Amino acid sequence: MASMMRKVAMSNMLVLVGLTRRTSSRSLTTGKNLAKKARNELPPEGEVTKSVFMSQSTDIYTNLALEDWMYRNMDFSNHHVMMVWRNEPCVVIGRHQNPWLEANVPFLSDKEIALARRHSGGGTVYHDRGNLNITFFTPKERYNRKYNLELIKRALYRGFGIKSVINDRDDIIVQDKYKISGTAAKLGRLTGYHHCTLLVNANKADLSKALAKRETNATVSTPSPVVNLADMDNKVTVEALQTAIGYEYLRTPALRLDDGGERQILKQRGFQFVNPTDDWFPGLSELKNELGSWDWSFGKTPEFTVSRSFPVPAELLAPSKVYSAAQELVITMTVGKGLIDDVTLNIPPGLVESGFHGEASVITHLKGKRFTSEALEALEDAMLTRRGDVKKLDDKEQFVAKCFDQVVNTI
Repeated sequence: MASMMRKVAMSNMLVLVGLTRRTSSRSLTTGKNLAKKARNELPPEGEVTKSVFMSQSTDIYTNLALEDWMYRNMDFSNHHVMMVWRNEPCVVIGRHQNPWLEANVPFLSDKEIALARRHSGGGTVYHDRGNLNITFFTPKERYNRKYNLELIKRALYRGFGIKSVINDRDDIIVQDKYKISGTAAKLGRLTGYHHCTLLVNANKADLSKALAKRETNATVSTPSPVVNLADMDNKVTVEALQTAIGYEYLRTPALRLDDGGERQILKQRGFQFVNPTDDWFPGLSELKNELGSWDWSFGKTPEFTVSRSFPVPAELLAPSKVYSAAQELVITMTVGKGLIDDVTLNIPPGLVESGFHGEASVITHLKGKRFTSEALEALEDAMLTRRGDVKKLDDKEQFVAKCFDQVVNTI
């Protein structure tokens, strides 16, 4: 295994860390070790070594696929791994979350910001190259979220003098109120991982817009005030932070939060670049393609209902009529697995009397369509088909189509 030595200076101490160019997946998983793990026979702490893997990809689907590949295929019984990774701008939702409720989907589309659904639970987060993402892999029996967060807390103070606390939701908080990190996890039969993201120098304007909420009848995440670590200390960069946390991880034994210093570091496998490709991780591209598909990102959404009311412009109402109540068009949609299951159109008397009836055949045509602009196109096609040779929607139909568009494409 080819390797080179890199000098890492931290806290006025000079240490040598082995930095491996390439780690073969075959060298990390053996049938013997997997058999031991299946019997819950874990080695003592002194036989467990650690590595810091640094992903060379900035693609969210690739990095989530790498995380999943490691979770499925690697044996962590005597080798714990901390993976650090960063992404181009994207929004990442939890496994059971609703992207239309948690994110500003039209904004993401306009800005070409990716949306991804991860395999773990937890809330929605915004990533860009100003975030540091960290995943801690261990056997399930040795999963310890508090241990991992304490390492990060220590690294912030040792490396940059930044004090932080861990709240009861396992968020990392600075200055008593600002969130810099959120947490999620996945526990399987053999392996567990805990991952979190740290705000270093993220685009907070895009973060705020990307995570704007849609008004619906469902429960959504509660946003917390956030701050970038670089705003607290301009010496904090993603590169400096991953070195500081990686160093803290390597100087600490596998199970106890003792400071082993340089001696402990020299027992570890060090920092290792990993290249997330099929050559290194066979079958990775298949996992990536699944994670990047519409059926996974949107089609796994639990059922939800959205309802919107729209005042009807006076010029579209029946002429020479006076209405005692506001004339509003109410559109209600039930969406399951990203597809429209049901549509209810409550048409006010003023619009009915002016000639718009909203035939059932037109509304029925929307069922089974994706909750995207595909539904609007289906609605317009159905209304035109109903009118025969007419190639343009009339004013009332255009109003209804615009209302449908706002239900689907606005928050």
